[in-house]
Amino acid sequence: MSDQDPYGRFGFHKPPFTRELRPDELFRIPMYDAIVEELYCTVEHRMSAAVVAPAGTGKTTVLRRLIDRLPQTRYRVRYVKVTGLSKRDFCREIAMACALTPRGSYPGLMRQIQEHFETVANADGIRPVLVIDEAHELKPDVLSMLRLITNFDMDSRLLLALVIAGQPPLKTLLGREDQCAIRHRLAHMDSLRLLSRDELAQYVRHRCAIAGAQNVPFDSGAIDALFELSRGNLRATDRLALKSIQAAGKAGESVVNNAHIVAARQYLWM
Repeated sequence: MSDQDPYGRFGFHKPPFTRELRPDELFRIPMYDAIVEELYCTVEHRMSAAVVAPAGTGKTTVLRRLIDRLPQTRYRVRYVKVTGLSKRDFCREIAMACALTPRGSYPGLMRQIQEHFETVANADGIRPVLVIDEAHELKPDVLSMLRLITNFDMDSRLLLALVIAGQPPLKTLLGREDQCAIRHRLAHMDSLRLLSRDELAQYVRHRCAIAGAQNVPFDSGAIDALFELSRGNLRATDRLALKSIQAAGKAGESVVNNAHIVAARQYLWM
């Protein structure tokens, strides 16, 4: 395996199975298409939504596709993923995501954020969208505070679309009695699952193709092993596939087989 081009023997033009993907390179299957469509329709109506997904099941893929679909001439999307903060500090993060200079106490920050979104919608004629990722790590009082951010003119205007996304504990958090107000503001809630065996095979073919390979350098046994060990988890599949390609390359092979998958597994925490 050449140090200069460790993936060339497999037909890749760039390192495969990495996180560096353009929006148009993101994997597409009916499950993702349906969720993105539902989120888009919800945002288009200036309403709020939630996405609950286990780690590694494609939550980031869905959010990136949603954001890419929202034209910048019509929407202004702000993305925040710093959670586990107090209400004041989380408002500061939102303010900074909006390119504002945070100022004052929590009430002052709340007014500053709302005034910003109103200005964007009224003066600029652009629909503001706030995406909060890793929302399962939000403190309960911070999660309930989000209902205030979407409350305009005594709750008589739909102005800001809020999309919150997180791992399964988010669903438990939203189900708490003290989260009734924010839960009732969600016009749509969806969830992601692990990939099926056939979907994972499609995913491997897709990732190989966008990395430049005309043929998939995994035999059928390797694909089966990838599914059995990753259980359809995208992140685990990426790490295991990349490590197995490296193992095959070191062995002087140009096709990954079941033995390479097993050999790669011992070097990964899965």
